[in-house]
Amino acid sequence: MSHCAVDSCAVETSDGVKLYTKLFKPKEEIKDNLVIVLVHPYSVLGGCQALLRGIASGLAGEGYQTVTFDMRGVGRSTGRPSITGFAEIKDVVAVCKWVCENVSVDRILLVGSSAGAPIAGSAVDQIEQVIGYVSLGYPFGMIASILFGRHHKAILQSPKPKLFVMGTRDGFTSVKQLNKKLNSAAGRVETVLIDGVGHFQMEGPDYDAQMVNVIVQFITSL
Repeated sequence: MSHCAVDSCAVETSDGVKLYTKLFKPKEEIKDNLVIVLVHPYSVLGGCQALLRGIASGLAGEGYQTVTFDMRGVGRSTGRPSITGFAEIKDVVAVCKWVCENVSVDRILLVGSSAGAPIAGSAVDQIEQVIGYVSLGYPFGMIASILFGRHHKAILQSPKPKLFVMGTRDGFTSVKQLNKKLNSAAGRVETVLIDGVGHFQMEGPDYDAQMVNVIVQFITSL
């Protein structure tokens, strides 16, 4: 991570939870008046901001200020994780508010990985400064919908630009399920399919560089 500097701080939510947060800052010229906020996978199954460090570092290397954070009950963050991810929406909103107040930007791109995708998607229209959304492996499938189905409506009805990235062997969502869901989506919707790749495989470091490239391409189209 020699191409970026990392600052740490605690961000407080509206209900008093303190979130351990990191800001990855490019050492070279900063591109655009934009910050990318990354939302990590499912807390209950061990999701944490460290899983997104490679993507955050890569985005900083491309010139974009990027934020990761541990949601409630993860790592040094206080509070307790929720099963369905609805309490964590407050976490995303709080971090975005902190970004606007402390990093002096008025444009945010929200990126959610796995269960972080429905959580981020539910926050998109609660934050005026969010100009776009990227999902990395949104769990749209039937079994995953038992936990996260009530999040679907928020992102599908949002008019803001959306990009859904998924492996074609994702065990939580088939390509058919993804396309069926997105057929009803409002606004601009794009998909990127990673051939032959599974859900957890795409979350791994081997695909960090590819995720960075996809996110950067989406930003340049906004």
